[in-house]
Amino acid sequence: MTKLMRAQVVKAPGKMEIAQVPIPEIGDDEVLIKVKMCGICGTDLKIYAGEYAKEYLPLISGHEFWGIVDQVGKNAKGIEVGDRVSADICMTCGTCYFCRRGEGLLCQDFTQLGIHTNGAFAEYVKAPWQNCYLIPEEVDDYSAAFIEPMTAVLQASKVMDCKISSSVVVLGCGLGMLHAAMAKVRGAAPVIITGDSRSRLELAKQMNVADYYININEVDDVVAEIKRITGGVGADYVLEAIGQTATYEQAFKMVRRGGVVEAFGVVGQGKTASFEPYEFVLGEKKVRGSCAGIGNDWAEVINLLKYKRINPTPMFSQVVPLEDLEDALHELKSNKELIKIFVSPEITERIFINK
Repeated sequence: MTKLMRAQVVKAPGKMEIAQVPIPEIGDDEVLIKVKMCGICGTDLKIYAGEYAKEYLPLISGHEFWGIVDQVGKNAKGIEVGDRVSADICMTCGTCYFCRRGEGLLCQDFTQLGIHTNGAFAEYVKAPWQNCYLIPEEVDDYSAAFIEPMTAVLQASKVMDCKISSSVVVLGCGLGMLHAAMAKVRGAAPVIITGDSRSRLELAKQMNVADYYININEVDDVVAEIKRITGGVGADYVLEAIGQTATYEQAFKMVRRGGVVEAFGVVGQGKTASFEPYEFVLGEKKVRGSCAGIGNDWAEVINLLKYKRINPTPMFSQVVPLEDLEDALHELKSNKELIKIFVSPEITERIFINK
């Protein structure tokens, strides 16, 4: 008899329903994980709205998760039933041109758990055993469900590769708070964060992620303000963490000659931003892109959390029951004061983390 589980299934754009579906059957190289908590990501909002990966619907989304190993395939090594784990959501072919060059995120057959295959807004999820990472007891349950977005931040920091004592501007004060915190960990100085939310900038200040906090609604010209802070030359590095053409154009203007623009915020396909090629040629400016964490980024983020190098917990808002996922998606879209909401199949009432 097929065993069933509860799951939230995106049936079609704008249509989600709680359903009884078969518990995933694992292969020899997979593990079955009992989901404890899964964070809601902006990607989940786009999947629900049909703005991203809609060709994969119907789908169980959810990829920012941790759980307890329930079953292990016979080829699994170093993982046992009962282990507390997170999983790298990136799955690559390993043999294409890009994979052989060590560029797995560009794999021609690239898929991500919870985006292209069924994910963790459910009681159980399966994953390749090689993608699983043990979570030490020093990492609390909420932070354990925030490992995946932090891997994306870490990967962006690696790609940007800011040097010690370099100036870094982060455009955006959502996940941008962690980009700024990562720059401080790397020894950047000064670190500047911008945004249009007074409450989020105040939270960033409480977290001490930067040296300057700029509300774009309270300055006449944010580019001029960055130039002023950096002695007129512009920032060594500018990371765009919003995903708007206008802010990319600002980034191109506020980065110094010889500096780097790090592209992280996702802008919809077909939209373009303009810049002066003259500035990039004679000014030797550079643009680098980064889309996700992969592989050992998981182990490194877990280590940073274990030793409290970065503390994301002030960003956490609520934990909601699995049945409340659709309502939570709407709340995140309408209430900009909310930053991170987690979903748990094991609770029946909402838990408020930071009131």
